[in-house]
Amino acid sequence: MFIGATLDAYVRAFDIDSGKELWKYKLPAGGKATPMTYLGADGRQYAVISAGGDGKSWGKADSVMAFALPKNPQEEDSGH
Repeated sequence: MFIGATLDAYVRAFDIDSGKELWKYKLPAGGKATPMTYLGADGRQYAVISAGGDGKSWGKADSVMAFALPKNPQEEDSGH
């Protein structure tokens, strides 16, 4: 499960069964949107989120961030 609606501008992934935080990434601005996942043509799952700033507490950037989930359980680098 992914969430981005936090005051610290991180997007996070949680294990839905245990609630354990599995991963986090500092966005260039607040992640005010709901993250979305999709299956790419390459067979990998991707997560995307919009990060938008107000020039103050939420940051100054407006971005759409995409993250690739690992191809298999042994792959550790999710990239972006």
